[in-house]
Parts: sequence; C-alpha cells; structure tokens
Amino acid sequence: MNYRHAYHAGNFADVVKHIVLVRVVEYLKQKQKAFRVVDTHAGIGVYDLFANPALKTGEWRTGIGRMKDAKLDPKSMNLLKPFLDTVDAMNPDKALHFYPGSPAIVRHLMRTQDRLTAIELHPDDAKSLKARFAGDFQVRVLELDGWLALGGHLPPKEKRGLVVIDPPFELEGEFERMVEGLAKAHKRWPGGIYALWYPVKDRVAAERFRSALRQSGIPKILDIRFDIRIPSSEPRFDGTGMIVVNPPYSLAAELDILLPALKKVLAETPHAQWATEWLAGEVLVGDTQDEY
Repeated sequence: MNYRHAYHAGNFADVVKHIVLVRVVEYLKQKQKAFRVVDTHAGIGVYDLFANPALKTGEWRTGIGRMKDAKLDPKSMNLLKPFLDTVDAMNPDKALHFYPGSPAIVRHLMRTQDRLTAIELHPDDAKSLKARFAGDFQVRVLELDGWLALGGHLPPKEKRGLVVIDPPFELEGEFERMVEGLAKAHKRWPGGIYALWYPVKDRVAAERFRSALRQSGIPKILDIRFDIRIPSSEPRFDGTGMIVVNPPYSLAAELDILLPALKKVLAETPHAQWATEWLAGEVLVGDTQDEY
C-alpha cells in the first residue's frame, strides 16, 4: 500500500487521525508551559483537493467532504470545533478546496511559546514544506529520514510534547519499523506522547503490530480503531488505526463521544465498527454493539 499523503488527503482515515491529533494538542495547551510537536513524516502541509493526486482517488469526498457540514450532538460538535475551525482557516472563502495535513493543523493550533519540528524525506515534498513555513521561527523543517529523527531529535528541549509518526507505507516492514522506532524513542523520552497512524488493510499484519506493542514493555498504550465497513474478502482499505502512547487522561472519554458520532458520518455500511483498547496500562472499552 502506498499511502503518500497527497493521494489520500482528507479521506476518512485522515479525518479520524487528525481529530485525535487535535484533541492531544488541545490537551497540551491546557498548561502554560511550552511544548514541541515532532512530525516524522510531515508531507507538504496543505493539500489541494482539486489537484491531480486528490482528484485521482476522490477519497476526500467521503471524508472531510462529509464532515465539513455534519450536524452532530452538541458534545461532539464542541470537541470537533478546533479541527473544523482549522479546516475552515485553510478555506477562507468557505468552499472546501484545501485540506491541512498534520503540520498545518499543529501550526494553526500552536501558541506563541510552542514549537514544531516537521520532517520529510521526499525531496519535492520537503521543498514544498520549507516554502510553506519559510520565515516562521516557530517551525523547523528538516529534509531527513523520519525514522532517524526518533533517535537524534528526542527529547526536545521543552521536555513536553508529542511525536507524530505517520509513514506512507510504501515499503515492506513499516509496521516493524514503527515498533522499533517507538521503542528507541520511548527509551530516550519516556514521558513524551506518541501518536502512530496505521492502515487497516492487512489485518494479520495489523494484529501482529498490536501484539508486538503489547509485548514492548511500554507501560501505557491506547489503540484506536475505526472501520468504515466489515472486513473485505480481498485486501482493501477498510479502516484506520491510531496508537497513542502516554495519552492524555481525557482522551479515552472524549473518544467515547467522538467515535460513535464519526461513525454516523463516515460509515460506508451499517456494519462500521469502532473500538478503543488499552494494549498496556488500562482496560478494554469500545462499541459494544459492534465488538471486534
């Protein structure tokens, strides 16, 4: 699977992933002390939904295209507001044309004391990212292998913050690299929050990934899963997952509100499922009607 950001910007997986990201950043903002976000596979920052890559797949139409004007219960809308406001900020004419990637979302939400390190290996994407943040002293853009950054750029001097790990899954062994990279990073910075995105397509590989995390010795790991349909008979991008290490204490309760609401908007069939599971540190919670 090639999950290069431009082809899938704004799809259901992006929406779920970025809502989780926003909730973590909003939690970090509750304290006055500065934080840093390290984004290891940052992409280009903002995506044109009418450029060829996004038009080729059209996936955004059943993702952010549905979410943009969704009407949900007040609790859900309150939690979604920072995410939806960020999307609106990228589209000042109110027509949905651009979708923010993780570095643009983080930058929009940051305060003056906070910092972002955005890392991208692809030369063209890194060039675009540098141009977008040129002159912004709160953002540092590096053309670098994001896996190397987990060793060389942690812990940040702020000593609080988040590491976002969102690889494109272009190469074999990406799940194994995530486990190895997380273990190395956590050893260097055990108090940091880590958010790792993964696709739910090869379910055997995804379960091996979860099993490896259970056995990693990392003490607090929350797994978030969201499927837009029941498992397909052939390998298909049926769902999305997020691993959050050292999650904010409020996150699991927020997801109990958000994920059922997102299911109403993003589900492809009535058999869509969601669940949150503590792989280490807590107990299983989830959608009891659609249990895994």
